[in-house]
Amino acid sequence: MEHELRKVGARPAKRLPRPPGIEPDRDCPLCPRLVAFRTANRAQNPQWFNAPVPAFGDQNGQLAVVGLAPGLQGANRTGRPFTGDYAGDLLYATLIEYGFAKGTYQARPDDGLTLVDCRIVNGVHCVPPQNKPLPAEIANCRPFLVSAIEGMPKLKAMVLLGRIAHDTTIKTLGIRAVTAPFGHGAVHEAGRFRLYDSYHCSRYNTNTGVLTPEMFRSVFAKVRADLN
Repeated sequence: MEHELRKVGARPAKRLPRPPGIEPDRDCPLCPRLVAFRTANRAQNPQWFNAPVPAFGDQNGQLAVVGLAPGLQGANRTGRPFTGDYAGDLLYATLIEYGFAKGTYQARPDDGLTLVDCRIVNGVHCVPPQNKPLPAEIANCRPFLVSAIEGMPKLKAMVLLGRIAHDTTIKTLGIRAVTAPFGHGAVHEAGRFRLYDSYHCSRYNTNTGVLTPEMFRSVFAKVRADLN
């Protein structure tokens, strides 16, 4: 990765003192505010997952989808990224349409849905209050994103869902922000990786027309064409 990143003038991401693919512990203590929120949610909803949500999908895949953070009643409840809220409805339908998933999405982790040549990771593994992680919390979780990327040896493409996912990914890769500005549909070259920007597939963005299903599908159509 370091050699490839230097080709675009990027600083190589700092290596983790741990094997690639490592994810945060169930009781990860790194972010006090998120720990307190997690503790309160466990008391209020003890049947929920209420822990850092692990990545989902094919570790040998060519595509990584990078999200923001678990939704309170979505992945924080179910334990699988983008599962149980509207964002998952749109994301998984699109992944199925373009051959990056197979099965039937039923908004629960035991629905049998599998990802094909694709893995979903989050920039922040724990649910934040109001779905808004603080900069320090994003930074605390960035080593796990480094680990996720290094743990995908065949990775070629990354879809970055929203500005926060975009920003933390380019920082992870050591890319200067001015050389890779966020914009829906933008594509950035980063050594052996190609980064595809998309507005986040949240209900707010779709309800307000910031993102339409057609706009979202166009991003994955481009990824599929490029990988093919």
